[in-house]
Amino acid sequence: MSDSPEVRSRTDDLALVRTDLANERTLLAYARTALMVAATGITVVKFFAETESIRYIGWALVSAGVLVGVVGVVRYTRMHKRLHRS
Repeated sequence: MSDSPEVRSRTDDLALVRTDLANERTLLAYARTALMVAATGITVVKFFAETESIRYIGWALVSAGVLVGVVGVVRYTRMHKRLHRS
C-alpha cells in the first residue's frame, strides 16, 4: 500500500516546513544565549570595573556572546541553504 505522489509531495512539504521552523527556533535560542552572555559581561564590567581581572572576564564574556551569535547565524544560514537548495 503505497502513498500517491500527491500525498508524498504534501508530506515532504510539511516536513520541510517543520525543519525550517526548527532551524528558526534554534537561531532564536542562539540569539537568546548570545544576548544573555554579552549582557552578563557588560554587567560584570560595569559593576566590577575596579578589579582588573574581573574586567577582563567581563570583556571575555562580551566577546563570547558575540561569538555565540555569529556561530548561530552561520549555522542557520548553512542549514537554510541546505534545505532550500534547488
